[in-house]
Amino acid sequence: MSRFFAGGSDSDSDSSSDSEPVIRQPVAQFTFSDEEEDIKRVVRSKKEKRYEDLTNIIKSIRNHKKIKDMSSVLASFEEFMRAYTKALPVVMKEEHGVTPRVVVRALAELEDFINDTWDDKECRKNLSKNNGKALGTLRQKFRKYIKDFESDLKRFREAPEEFAEQEEDEEHDSDKESESDEDNVVKVQPMKTAVSFKKEPEKTKQSKDDDDSDSSDWGSDSDSDSSSSDEDAKYTTIRDRFLKKEKAPGEAPSVTPGTALGEETVKKEKKIKPSKRKPKHEEPLEENDDEEEGWKVVNGNRSGASEQPKMFAKDAEITAALVVSKLSEVMAARGKKRTDRKMQIEFLRELRTIAETNNLGPAVAAKIRFNIVSAIFDYNPKVSGPMKLDHWSKLLEEIQALLQLLLEYQDVHLSETVLDENEEYESAPFKIRGCMLTAVERLDDEFTKLLKECDPHSNEYVDRLKDEVTVTNIIEQVVTYVERLGHETEICRIYLRKIDHLYYKFDPNVLKKRKGQLPVDTVTSVEEMDRLCRYIYAKDQTDRLRTRAILSHIFHHALHDNWFQARDLVLMSHLQETIHHSDPSTQILYNRMMANLGLCAFRHGNIKDAHLCLVDLMMTGKPKELLAQGLVPQRQHERSLEQEKVEKQRQMPFHMHINLELLECVYLVSAMLLEIPYMAAHEFDARRRMISKTFYQQLRSSERQSLVGPPESMREHVVAAAKAMRHGDWNACANFIVNKKMNVKVWDLFFEANRVRDMMRTTSC
Repeated sequence: MSRFFAGGSDSDSDSSSDSEPVIRQPVAQFTFSDEEEDIKRVVRSKKEKRYEDLTNIIKSIRNHKKIKDMSSVLASFEEFMRAYTKALPVVMKEEHGVTPRVVVRALAELEDFINDTWDDKECRKNLSKNNGKALGTLRQKFRKYIKDFESDLKRFREAPEEFAEQEEDEEHDSDKESESDEDNVVKVQPMKTAVSFKKEPEKTKQSKDDDDSDSSDWGSDSDSDSSSSDEDAKYTTIRDRFLKKEKAPGEAPSVTPGTALGEETVKKEKKIKPSKRKPKHEEPLEENDDEEEGWKVVNGNRSGASEQPKMFAKDAEITAALVVSKLSEVMAARGKKRTDRKMQIEFLRELRTIAETNNLGPAVAAKIRFNIVSAIFDYNPKVSGPMKLDHWSKLLEEIQALLQLLLEYQDVHLSETVLDENEEYESAPFKIRGCMLTAVERLDDEFTKLLKECDPHSNEYVDRLKDEVTVTNIIEQVVTYVERLGHETEICRIYLRKIDHLYYKFDPNVLKKRKGQLPVDTVTSVEEMDRLCRYIYAKDQTDRLRTRAILSHIFHHALHDNWFQARDLVLMSHLQETIHHSDPSTQILYNRMMANLGLCAFRHGNIKDAHLCLVDLMMTGKPKELLAQGLVPQRQHERSLEQEKVEKQRQMPFHMHINLELLECVYLVSAMLLEIPYMAAHEFDARRRMISKTFYQQLRSSERQSLVGPPESMREHVVAAAKAMRHGDWNACANFIVNKKMNVKVWDLFFEANRVRDMMRTTSC
């Protein structure tokens, strides 16, 4: 007999104590609660284990990035490399060679973190010695490792928002897989050495037959022994005994001691799942399937809140008031956090289709289309970044259709002066609240953002630039519509948008008409600019529109060699005295105007005027930044990241740039033609001053060199011409300035380049 069960009378204990000391142990009482009975061991696949390891490492990397712990980030990244290499065979087999989205997103975030930290010099200074060393090592290793993921990262950069949605879909799918894996769960039940008969509180009501007595609930010992022996006879192995099986439809559920009957039944019903699930493209569930408890047909969206609501009831009468009410309900969710912007656009398009089907009139159609345009603008949450190309094409289509509708039905008035309660959709004249001018101005800004985002030397930039024809046509249509409404302020605004697309373009018909090669009644761009600007001068009440109109007008005159008209406009406007108080974009336009005015003066042979126009721009040494044609990398320490971001938003599109080498060459040649004669006339004057400091520095740096070879660059050609002029060799000076190399680099960029070259030879001699 085991000592564990030692007990009995005192005599037995005394006799046993004489022979051997007996250690008395209390009888263990084990109570099994529902939580202990529900202990489950989940059987996971190899893929899930690998993904879990990668996910944990990614989480640790993100945590280390928050506190700038570069050493830990490096260690976690090396661990990530080893884990992904280990998981690669499984990933290739399961994902068919496609890199998991979680991995791509993590690598993209790490790349941005490394680049931002490396570019931020202040942050690098604050790092400790170990973290600074770890940052350099991490940067080198990441560059080598990232080469295999270039295509994946490119896809992520193009559509990061879609990647985020796909990740959430993956998590949703993984949740479904974990739910379906409940069928493969093996329930581990501990051996019942002793059972506490403490009655659990019942959660469901039982029938009267079940409440007779405790003996009827649990049975006698003999009954339990016989039932357990009969149950053991059914199974051949231990696995079959403990393996979870589904009950037949007519079979009564088994009751586990310690749980209520109703509770166990509910658990069993919750675990019953269909063996196979239909894919999304198959037909919906049949009527019998709808009776199954806990199942309903849902769409493939991320959350139930973004499901498409019902449009109208089946027996509802579709009227203009009903459609406008539904439209207001949809647009009320605009800008809210849980609003699905893509679903909102689709809902508005369906509403437009319903309105067109029921012939609710042009006013309702215009109202819906205007709200679709607003919804497309709202789809891009980034203020500084451009919208996606597919949304851009849809935006152009919607605005063109809306303008066609407004121009066709002249009794439809879309204006921001109309109040919501004064809108009229039933009878003419129709009144709708909205501003077509604001929509077109925002369209023009989005077009500029798209051009700035593209590589200017790629075919993509050319493709985007082709859309300018569509944008200018839309602006022309809006001009017609706004002129019909007669609001002077709106007319000035849309005229300025038209000027912005016209002032920098060269029109050869201007020079042909000047020579008499075209009819007198031909309208050129100079005449069109003069008409638009004069209206703004007379009607505009704000200084900004008038100032920008004057600057654009001067630029256009100078571009077509109207030197005297351009000069007179500059002198009469007195802009050079007040331009410093203007906004940055207007100051950039002023710098562009002065640069073009200097080129115009140079083409006319007015060397002194050309030098005066360009000296303020070139003396600073940063004409590229002043003309908003790019940022100089050497001056990165002078501005913060926020300032650099703002300056990049102000940059001019590439097709509007002024050639900087041409500008510098004209300035240096003008300075040479003024400085060399002045130096010769005041050679022995102690108080001699420099006319052009920039040219003087170029000349002095060349004189310091012990060995000077033949000129190669544009600056070397100008310096060589200046030296020849100092020695009185006019022929050599002209040859240094006008030759094959200089023609290709500079002079051929002018319209009527031969006339400019003849002027240069005449002036230098």
